[in-house]
Parts: sequence; C-alpha cells; structure tokens
Amino acid sequence: MRLALYQPDIAQNTGTILRLCACFGIPVDVIGPAGFDMSDRALKRAALDYLPHVELARHAGYETFMEQRAATSTPPGRLVLLTTKAAIPHCDFRFAPDDTLMLGRESAGVPDAVHDRVDARITIPMRPGLRSLNVAVAAAIVLGEALRQTGGYPHP
Repeated sequence: MRLALYQPDIAQNTGTILRLCACFGIPVDVIGPAGFDMSDRALKRAALDYLPHVELARHAGYETFMEQRAATSTPPGRLVLLTTKAAIPHCDFRFAPDDTLMLGRESAGVPDAVHDRVDARITIPMRPGLRSLNVAVAAAIVLGEALRQTGGYPHP
C-alpha cells in the first residue's frame, strides 16, 4: 500500500498525512509541483518529528511519477483515485495490498488527464450539498478502510 499526493497545496495537510503514514508504515509519493516549499526543513515543520519515520518519494510531475511506477522491478499495483467525482463508495471497494491511493490538490483535485489514467475512482459517502472533506481526513478514512481490508495495520 502507498499513498500519493497530487500537487498538494497546503503544507499542514501534507504534514498531517506524512505523520499518518509514518504511524502506519505507509510510503508516500508527493507529485509536484507543490503549492509550498517541499524542502526537508519545511516538511519537518509540518510533519514535526515524524518525517524521519516515513518513506517519502518526491516526483517533479505526474509523468515522472508514472514513469517511476512503470520502472519498478515488480508490476505496480492499481492507482486508486479518491475523488468526489466517483460513483463507488470507498467502503464498497475491494482494496489490494499493493494499491496506491491518490489524493488530489485541495483547491482543484486532479485534471481530467489524471482521472483518465487511474485504475479506479472511489469516493467517501457524504451528506448531499456538501463539497468535500479535508484531504488529510479523507486520507485517514480511506487508508484506514484499506488497511482493515488488507490486514495491513502494523502489529505492535
């Protein structure tokens, strides 16, 4: 299991997600450009003392990210996009241990070109009339369900 952030806008949300992934042992891909300083110094401020505990890969752009996925020695798992524009609720989706969960920009999600290249699109069911959840909250909800389904929670 991996988590990918597409051009994140808000350092504090990214820091929260990095901390979440550090606690669960989930690698994170950050696909640039980000809307904030992505230096180790800036990320340490956002992720506190959890940054050394997360496997973090930075990618200059989406194409670089996709090339890196294709170049791995084993075939990459599915790329699963969390989006408000999906019909499949996350709790009805069957996750696999090698899935990469992708979250879009806080301000704009992901462009249609990215939507077209993912393997699956899922959404978190919400009350009608409300736009979306905070990206870090969405990451926690879906990652929690994915880890539950796949038995991926760390064992103390």
